[in-house]
Amino acid sequence: MISKFTDIGISLDIARAMDDMGWEKPTPIQIKAISEGLKGIDLFGQAQTGTGKTGAYGSIILGRTFSRRKVPSAIVLVPTRELALQVAEELEKLSRYTGHKIVPIYGGSGKRADIDIQIMELNEGSDVIVGTPGRVKDMIIRGALNLTDIKELVLDEADRMLDMGFIEDINFIMKTMPRKKHTLLFSATMPECVKALAYGYMHKPKEISVSQDELVLNLTKQYYASVGRKNKIWALCKILDIDRPKAIIFCQTKKMVDILEEKLIKFHYKAEAIHGDLPQSKRESVIKNVRNGKIDILVATDVAARGLDIDDITYVINYDMPDDVDVYIHRIGRTGRAGKEGTAVSFVTSEEQHFIKEFELRTGMKIDKREIPEDEGVTDAVKKVTDYDQISNVFGMVKFEINLGRNDGYGEGSLINFITCNAKVRDIAIGKVQIGMESSIVEVHKDFGDKMIMNLCKREYHGKHVSVKAIQN
Repeated sequence: MISKFTDIGISLDIARAMDDMGWEKPTPIQIKAISEGLKGIDLFGQAQTGTGKTGAYGSIILGRTFSRRKVPSAIVLVPTRELALQVAEELEKLSRYTGHKIVPIYGGSGKRADIDIQIMELNEGSDVIVGTPGRVKDMIIRGALNLTDIKELVLDEADRMLDMGFIEDINFIMKTMPRKKHTLLFSATMPECVKALAYGYMHKPKEISVSQDELVLNLTKQYYASVGRKNKIWALCKILDIDRPKAIIFCQTKKMVDILEEKLIKFHYKAEAIHGDLPQSKRESVIKNVRNGKIDILVATDVAARGLDIDDITYVINYDMPDDVDVYIHRIGRTGRAGKEGTAVSFVTSEEQHFIKEFELRTGMKIDKREIPEDEGVTDAVKKVTDYDQISNVFGMVKFEINLGRNDGYGEGSLINFITCNAKVRDIAIGKVQIGMESSIVEVHKDFGDKMIMNLCKREYHGKHVSVKAIQN
């Protein structure tokens, strides 16, 4: 097993640590990056979280620097405190036999974030710094952090650091380092601002990427469920009740994350939310609760979930469908990790159906349709409702089947008259009418759907109880 890593240039000490960590073979990004990086070639890499990029750049910087130094010779810049802690933890595991001292520095509350304690750690000596740009800059200004001997620089999740407004801090930090150094930049996406950052600070960087067909998603079964907005909570509770997963549920907005967390807690699920507006201490507490099993369900935004590394997530549920394939891949990459199978389910409204074919074409993977069973599950508090938006056509028309037809003496005009008089539906809202012998199909605009059901089902015709049901277009 160790030889699979030493074959691509990783030192025996680091390969032994990988073996202890249970790693079986290099990931695609490690195979592409490590041999080039160990040669001192600047690398500009596109890779999602979960592809093994920390192991890639960790092997490179640990393999190219000496341990037990007074001042650091390598630094990793990351956008968030959570990611700083995760990266530092993984580098500590990788350096088990090399003796490198890893020091994470970041802001926020808590003992580990206390700046005086971090300064004491730096004074005791460090080999690799893992830090957020704001705190690193602060340490430099205070004279507590000396970067004049930096030989290895890593910018991890560069796109997110730029999105969070760290460009000025990064520029400040860069100016305190030697001009000649080895630089590795990794980003999940490659907007022009990231490319400008890369080519502004790197020397003839080699571009590497993990193409969509190389992404580590082969252990994730992908499904979609055709669910309208009004029935998403019903479908979610059904899945949670039937499959009982440890899940991350993705929403598009922070407001939706909070609303969904509140609903799930009300229905007695062990759920917590994470997004950018939460205090740092709360975010850390939530992540800790997920890892130690106190909660089963994490409701998150995309930004908050960047960098999360939780190996035992069994389900990813796209409560809100992303409109970008890179975001979709990043989300479902939260499960199917560490050799374990995972499941990804996306709730898709009628307007979003085209994303499924698009994502299948872009990833080369099949996304199967999953029906949500209506007669299983234990959460009686959530009822399925008729979602007229989901079953209407592009003109907003919904088909209704009514148990009146020619045998009851109805033609098109008389049936329309019966509906307008008894259901209180305007005739302009009625579309095509198909008269059958025993029943008929009538198109009615979705805005009058409830009136069709509620008003007509109270009526009788010659002693016959009138029944009406909406049907899928």
